[in-house]
Amino acid sequence: MPVASDILNDWYRRTARDLPWRRPGFGAWGILVSEFMLQQTPVARVIPLLEAWLARWPTPAHLAAAAPADAVRAWANLGYPRRALWLHRAAVEITDRHGGDVPADVDALLALTGIGDYTARAVAVFAYGAHEPVVDTNTRRVIARALDGRAQPGPPSRADLARMGRMLPEDDTAAAVFNAATMELGAVVCTARAPRCGECPIADSCAWRAAGYPDTPDTRRRQAAYEGSDRQARGALLRQLRESASAAIPLEAALPAWPDTHQRDRAIGTLVSDGLIEIVDERVRLPETADGMPTAQASSSASPRTR
Repeated sequence: MPVASDILNDWYRRTARDLPWRRPGFGAWGILVSEFMLQQTPVARVIPLLEAWLARWPTPAHLAAAAPADAVRAWANLGYPRRALWLHRAAVEITDRHGGDVPADVDALLALTGIGDYTARAVAVFAYGAHEPVVDTNTRRVIARALDGRAQPGPPSRADLARMGRMLPEDDTAAAVFNAATMELGAVVCTARAPRCGECPIADSCAWRAAGYPDTPDTRRRQAAYEGSDRQARGALLRQLRESASAAIPLEAALPAWPDTHQRDRAIGTLVSDGLIEIVDERVRLPETADGMPTAQASSSASPRTR
C-alpha cells in the first residue's frame, strides 16, 4: 500500500530537525549550496562550512567574482572537491544567464554545471514550492522497505522519480513536506544499518516489517576503500596546497614523503585533468581561473545525503 502522506507529514512537522536550509527565508542560493555540500557528507560537517561559505559569498555573483582556488580552499574537509569547482562554475552561469538569481525551473537548473535530477528538483521544490518528486538514497530506502519489503533499495533508476511522483499529494505545500518527510524518515529512523522501527510513524503499513525484516541482498555498487587509495593521495595534495603559506609550491615538494611515488604522480595527473590544480613553471597551485575545467558530470540523484 502507498505511504500515507498525511501520517508522515504530521510526523515530520512534529519532529523534524532544525536545520539551516529548512528555516524560512533561507533562500534558493543557500539551498543550492547546501545541496552541493550535503552530497556524501554528514550534516554536522556541512553546517559550519555552509554558514562560512554564505557569509563570504551571499549570492552567486559574489562567488562568481572569486577565483576557483578560493572555492577549493573554502571547501576544506568536505570531500569530493570537484563539487567546489562545479558550484563555482554554476555561480558564473547563474550570474551570466539568469541575472544572478537561481532559476526556479527544473530544466534551467539541470542546465547548470554539476546539477542532476536530485539537486534540480530539491531546489525547485524546497526553494520555490514546485510540485516535483525529490528522490535521494534515504527516500529510495524508505520506499524499498515500506512498499517492496526489501532491506535496501536496488541501483538508482529513472523509475524512482516516476514512482515518487505518483505518491505525492496533490497540494503543492503538502507535496513539498512529503518529499522532505520521506528523506527525514530515511535519515533518522529508517536508517541503513540500525533502523528504529519502534519509532516509525508508518511501521504498521511497512511491507518489510510485515515480512519479518528479510535480509535481502544489497545490489548497489560499493565504493572502494579510502585508505591507501588515489582519492586519499589527491586529498592529501589538495590539503597541502590549501594550507600552504604560498600560492604555489615547487612540483618536487608536492607530497614528497608519499610512500608510493607512482600513486603520487597519478594523483597529480588526475587533479590537473579535473581542473583542481594547475602546474605553471614547474610549480603546483590551486586553479586561478575556470578556463579548461572539464565538464562536470551531473550530481547523482542517488548521492547519499541528508536534508
